[in-house]
Amino acid sequence: MNGYEGDSFFTLTGVQQVGLLGVTAVLSLLMVTIVARAGRPLPWLVGMGLSLLAFYLFVWLSPQIYYAYYRQIFDGLPRQWVVGLPPSPMVPIKMLIFSSQHNLSHHGQGLLGWLMILAPLVVRWRKAVGRDE
Repeated sequence: MNGYEGDSFFTLTGVQQVGLLGVTAVLSLLMVTIVARAGRPLPWLVGMGLSLLAFYLFVWLSPQIYYAYYRQIFDGLPRQWVVGLPPSPMVPIKMLIFSSQHNLSHHGQGLLGWLMILAPLVVRWRKAVGRDE
C-alpha cells in the first residue's frame, strides 16, 4: 500500500501519469530556478519572503496549467478559467506543514514549497563558500 489509495493520480493511465509528472517537473524546476536566482542577491529574510510569495502564487495559479494538461488527455473538458479568488494564506501554510489534504498533489506542493524556500539559501551558501562563481 502506498498511503495514497484513491488518489486521482492512480486513475490515469501510465502514459497520462508520466505526462502529469513531466508537467510537474517542468513547473517545479521553473519555480525553484526563479526563486533561487531572484532571491540570491537579496537579504535572506527578503529572499524567503519572495519564495513564500512565489509559492502562494503557484498554489493559486497552477491549477490552470494542470487543467490545460487535463484538457489534452480527456475529451470534452470545456475551455474555461478554473482559477478562482486567491486562497487564504493558510492554504499554502497547511501544505508546508503537511497538514492539508492527504493526497499527492498537496504533499507534492508542500515539498515544492520547501524547495522554493531553501533554493535561494543554498545558492547564497554555495556562493559564500566559493562553489558558485
